[in-house]
Amino acid sequence: MKNKVLVLAAHPDDEVLGCGGTIFKHSSNGDDVQIVFVSDGVSSRNFSQDDIDSRKISAIKASKILGCFEPKFLDFQDNKLDRVPILEIIQKIEGIITSFNPNIIFTHFPNDLNIDHQITSQAAMTACRPLPGTNVKEIYFFEVLSSTEWSINKVFKANKFVDISETFDKKIQALEVYRDEMRDFPHARSFEGVESLSLLRGANVGLYRAEAFVIARYLS
Repeated sequence: MKNKVLVLAAHPDDEVLGCGGTIFKHSSNGDDVQIVFVSDGVSSRNFSQDDIDSRKISAIKASKILGCFEPKFLDFQDNKLDRVPILEIIQKIEGIITSFNPNIIFTHFPNDLNIDHQITSQAAMTACRPLPGTNVKEIYFFEVLSSTEWSINKVFKANKFVDISETFDKKIQALEVYRDEMRDFPHARSFEGVESLSLLRGANVGLYRAEAFVIARYLS
């Protein structure tokens, strides 16, 4: 059966860091994958409109590499989602869910350090509340290096692992278009950090490489 997969990410690059290998696995299996970015990922810095446009271009390139539809941008300001009435974010996500009608959703772990990640996760869960007749059967929280593991709140306890041994190279290819967002090792958000996490998550469950998730909903 063909799945419709919705990835709700706070910023362009979160989708690749969190579940790039899994996304490509879905698209390679013939599933429809739609990525949505809640924030522009740039406007908290010294920026210009060109910087925002450049980040969007990178996101479009990454989506093509991963075999997804062209991404959607909600265009809220970076690291300022706590200044927006959450209902505005929820309603925009609800509109996308209504039109795309996904059965699988990936989004942020709700206890990440980054405030945009937290609010994106909360808005996603509210938009996907389990009303009778909902088509959303599976929801998974992904981890993002330099945010999830830096939180002092609830620890990310993975209970779903996806083998990305064959799709890791595609994840790195997609991450290359966000090279300006990557940092030098030993920063957590480095290419070496991404590779190390994939090996660790694989070793957690006897695989070579994996991406890990927390199951928020699974209806069979």
